[in-house]
Amino acid sequence: MSHPDTMRTPEHGRAPKKPTIDDVARLSGVARTTVSRVLNGGPNVRDPVRRKVLEAVKALDYRVNPQARSLAGGASGVLALILASDLDAEPNSFYASALELGAIRECLLAGFQLITRHVPQDDPAAVQQLLEIATSQRCQGVILTPPFCDNVDLIRQLRTRGVHLAAVSPGGDGRGLIDAVGIDDEAGGRDIARHLIDLGHRRLAYLSGIPGHLSAKSRLDGVRRAMREAGLDEAALVVEPGDFTFRSGGLIASRLLSLSPRPTALICANDDMAAGALSVAHARGLQVPGDLSISGFDDTPVSGIVWPPLTTVHQPLKEMGGEAVRLLSGRIAGRDAGDWTFRTLPHAVVARESVGSRAG
Repeated sequence: MSHPDTMRTPEHGRAPKKPTIDDVARLSGVARTTVSRVLNGGPNVRDPVRRKVLEAVKALDYRVNPQARSLAGGASGVLALILASDLDAEPNSFYASALELGAIRECLLAGFQLITRHVPQDDPAAVQQLLEIATSQRCQGVILTPPFCDNVDLIRQLRTRGVHLAAVSPGGDGRGLIDAVGIDDEAGGRDIARHLIDLGHRRLAYLSGIPGHLSAKSRLDGVRRAMREAGLDEAALVVEPGDFTFRSGGLIASRLLSLSPRPTALICANDDMAAGALSVAHARGLQVPGDLSISGFDDTPVSGIVWPPLTTVHQPLKEMGGEAVRLLSGRIAGRDAGDWTFRTLPHAVVARESVGSRAG
């Protein structure tokens, strides 16, 4: 008679066996050492082979053990995603979570571990805090988001510690000093403003982001360019600083809607502020878009769940997070060398019900 243990199957209570690196090698048709080289971001692997291995990893739901990887290779395998926050305001959660999700997905494929940290951008100790995160977590790479990715001193200090860097949406001097991914923010601002101008709007307001956020400034530059192209005077645009939060969108909208004449369209630097402005418009009994048009930026989930749904500019945040990890992986593995790369991803105006035509 067979021993009971030899008759067990997963259906009889035994947990399914976790896939191993050898399973990945068999499915992809390559040697175990090649799989290891791909998972550790090693050089000398042709792109078609790398894709086959990563496809096998995904099909098998294979997970790299970061501790084992660290012991074997002497490297931490840790990447950090740094996001700006405000001590007195809620974080821009949809933007942050989309970037994080994209980065996590790519880290799983590439065999890295991702940590996410929110750092107050106005804290005088912010740079030191970031340096401590990189050092204490033994980060091989760090992904910087605005405004940190435009801090040249921070970039140089991280580099002196041997940390590889990538950025999301840099807009200033940092753009030429670091591998980065983003959209053409100036073109995005121009496109959304041109959309409103084409619908007949002639009095516009721009709800900007935090000071020093150069991507938001680039969007404003695009709005101004659209106005010049349409022959509109600079006085037809009111600019108010915000901080990307729902609360600031509401506060700014309250001030703007008290002007006489008031703007007929609010262009917001992100969707959270647009949602805040929308709530104030509703509270005042205004019809959107009959009395007032409101647009956002980012195309985060909030843009589709408010009423009316927001016209916005789509930027592929998850893809941007994933691309930042790929840029880091290339530098860490030594596949990429030389000049810093900026990869521009496509954007698009997403027209929804919060924007309508305006006569006069």
